[in-house]
Amino acid sequence: MTPFSAPWPRVSVISIIDIVLVAVIIYEFLALIKGTRAALMLIGVAALALAFYFSRLGELTALNWLISTLLPYTVFALIVVFAGEIRQALARLGRGLTFSRAAASEADAYDDIVLAANLFSQNQTGALIIIEREIGLRTYIESGVPLDAHISYDLLATIFRPSAPLHDGAVIVQKDRIAAAACFLPLSMNPVLSTQLGTRHRAGIGVTEEADAIAVIVSEETGAISLAIGGKIERDLTVEQLRERLGGLLGRYVPSSTLPTPITDADDARETPGEESQRPILPRTADAHLRHRADR
Repeated sequence: MTPFSAPWPRVSVISIIDIVLVAVIIYEFLALIKGTRAALMLIGVAALALAFYFSRLGELTALNWLISTLLPYTVFALIVVFAGEIRQALARLGRGLTFSRAAASEADAYDDIVLAANLFSQNQTGALIIIEREIGLRTYIESGVPLDAHISYDLLATIFRPSAPLHDGAVIVQKDRIAAAACFLPLSMNPVLSTQLGTRHRAGIGVTEEADAIAVIVSEETGAISLAIGGKIERDLTVEQLRERLGGLLGRYVPSSTLPTPITDADDARETPGEESQRPILPRTADAHLRHRADR
C-alpha cells in the first residue's frame, strides 16, 4: 500500500460543528475588541504568553518561576481587565436571543429626535441625546433630573435651549419617553479617538462603550451631527443619513417628513412691524415645524 492510498481519517459531524463554533467565537471576540483598548491589552497578554513559552524553552529558572507563580491569577486579572468587553459580548448574545421589537407607534417619537437634531444643527446648539435599547441606563438616569415625559420636538428644543437650566448634560430616552435630562455620562478614554472630540462627544461614545445605547450628538462649535454606537462614532451626518441610521439600528421604519425651513431675512423684510409683533415667540424652525405637524 502506497502512502497516497492510505484511507482519509473520518471526520464526524460533531467535530465539524465543534470547529465552526470555535471559529465563530474567535471571530466575534476579535471583532468585539477591534479598534478598542482591549486590542492593545490582548497584545500584552500574547507577549506574556510568549515570554512564558521561551522561559520554559530556554530553561530560564527565575523567569519561569515568576510566571508560573502568577499564572493562576491571570484568569481573574483578565476578567477585571476585559470586564467592559465581556459585558458587551453577553449583551450582544442576549440581544441575539431576544426577538422583541418596539411598537410601530414609537416611530413618530424618534422622528422628533431627527427634527430636533436638525434644529440644533442649524442653530449650532450643543445637544446629547441617548436612546436606551436592551441594556438599562438606570445608573445614568438617576444622576440627572427625572422627567418621565412623552418625547416631543418642542420638549427637546426647550431642554437644550442654551438659557435652559437642563441644557448641560444628556437626555436619556426610553422608548417614547424622556426618562431624565442633565444626566452625567462616563467619558470615553479610548486613545484612538480624535483629539478634536470634546467632552460632549466623548460622553456619547463612553455610554455606548458601557451599554448598547445609541447617542445622537450635535456639536456646539460646528453644528455637525454625529452618531455613536458600540464605542464608535459616525461624524458629519446629514439629517436624512441620521434618519436612515436610526431606522436601521432601531429595527423600525422612521417615516420621512418635511424638515422645518428656517425663515430668511428676505421673509422678515416682507413683514410689517405689526405682523411681526403678533407672531408667537418661538424658534424660527420650531414655528415652521408646528405648522407642518398641524397639517399632518
